[in-house]
Amino acid sequence: MSEGFFAGAYGGDASRLPAEAKLECKICWHVYDAAEGDAVWQVPPGTAFANLPEHWSCPRCGAPKQEFLLLDEPV
Repeated sequence: MSEGFFAGAYGGDASRLPAEAKLECKICWHVYDAAEGDAVWQVPPGTAFANLPEHWSCPRCGAPKQEFLLLDEPV
């Protein structure tokens, strides 16, 4: 299940996302957390979603970056 609340789709323009943004795959609910990086794709911790390579996809289901939704952490 979701860790936070949806802020919505980022529209495919990752350059407008905050560096610390968490995004969730709308297919399988996998959360990309910049603080953790992505061990499957060997993305080091601290890598912002905007800095992921264009060919990066969800490590759980293979969905492209455009299938991720911005999470708004609960207050």
